[in-house]
Amino acid sequence: MPSFPFKILYFCLGFCIIKVLFLLKGMPVHDSSWNLIRERISGYFDDVVRLQEALIPLPALAPESGGEGEWLKAETVRRFIEAIGVDEWIDIPAPDERVPKGYRPNMAFRWRGRSPDRTVWILSHLDVVPPGDRTQWENDPFRAVFRDGKVIGRGAEDNHQALVSSILAVRAFRETKTAVENGVGLIIVSDEETGSRYGIHHVLNVRPDLFRKTDWIVVPDAGDPDGTLIETAEKSVLWLRFVVKGKQTHGSTPEKGINAHRAGAHLIVKLDGLSRIFSRNDPLFDPPPSTFEPTKKEANVPNVNTVPGEDAFHFDCRVLPDVPLDAVRSQIRDWSNEIEASFGVRVQIEETQATQAPPATPSHSPVVLALKAAVREVLNRDAQTKGIGGGTVAEAFRARGLPAVCWTCIDDTAHTPNEYSKVENTLNDAKVFAHLFMQK
Repeated sequence: MPSFPFKILYFCLGFCIIKVLFLLKGMPVHDSSWNLIRERISGYFDDVVRLQEALIPLPALAPESGGEGEWLKAETVRRFIEAIGVDEWIDIPAPDERVPKGYRPNMAFRWRGRSPDRTVWILSHLDVVPPGDRTQWENDPFRAVFRDGKVIGRGAEDNHQALVSSILAVRAFRETKTAVENGVGLIIVSDEETGSRYGIHHVLNVRPDLFRKTDWIVVPDAGDPDGTLIETAEKSVLWLRFVVKGKQTHGSTPEKGINAHRAGAHLIVKLDGLSRIFSRNDPLFDPPPSTFEPTKKEANVPNVNTVPGEDAFHFDCRVLPDVPLDAVRSQIRDWSNEIEASFGVRVQIEETQATQAPPATPSHSPVVLALKAAVREVLNRDAQTKGIGGGTVAEAFRARGLPAVCWTCIDDTAHTPNEYSKVENTLNDAKVFAHLFMQK
């Protein structure tokens, strides 16, 4: 039998081992299974190109953009996923009489993991924006072109990269017959580019039971080229359309009319003062302050020698989450009243979009820590949490108290001519998602 001092030594050694094992709980599994999955995904280079070549020719434009919706692309994605095998799929169609099928497709696919306590959800969207000025494109925007490690075409990055990377992450496990630690879920939605009424908002209204606060929800729709940006917060969004009404007259007799265009221009200049009033900075966001920008200007009169009796323009406000949108509305209405009094016009204000941002996903939440661990393992980089001014569907989850993050490796070519996605970025995304699937 060991002497008393050695008993103490053995006890302390055993205690330390138990403590280390406890601390390791929740950390990634680094074993031969992970290496097998990583290597399998690395071999999917040609598959990335092939899937993009199948998706890009399917525009999936919303009715607001002159399209027929997302049905054809949804069926193509469904076939990809059925081919690799799925434990459960759930259709959540959103009725919409404006499209030929009468509904907008939303789909959830699930695979069981060892643990029933958590599902890792990856959300992608089917729809894309119109190509814009086609003369700015080097090729047909709806024909995939592979060049210099990039797939070029409308939707290649926004959001096909997410679709392809998440599907290939699951495929790697299915092909290698490797068990995942967590449940895995892919949510594939419509209508992200035009407000998400027929997309994630419909899904959350109809099937809120799909998601739990213990789940990890990742939206690959915001990021940076090196994969170090984890978006955990968004600014509130307020889009406004101003219609200034005066009195039309001939350009040679302006005294007989009321120039709505002039009054509108003065109002735009006055609205610049919003940046001065709501001037607080929040270092979590980039850019740190609230922003207030005049954007679209609608045509008024078609000829030079007419004083317009009506003028319309749009304003884009991205407001820090702790600033009540009602405070912004009140200030805008006060200044609009001043313009009415000064110029004898009427100012109508229409809200085309208004979303008060929910609280941020905490930087210490499990999904953030798990994603940081995955980025460190796959990319050998340290990721940081940030807030953005753009809107993503992660906001819909946060509004329901579900911690969600946005992350992806992208060059940020979304909505631009010659939009592209790097194949390397898609493969890295797939590896990070696979790592999340395996974490305890």
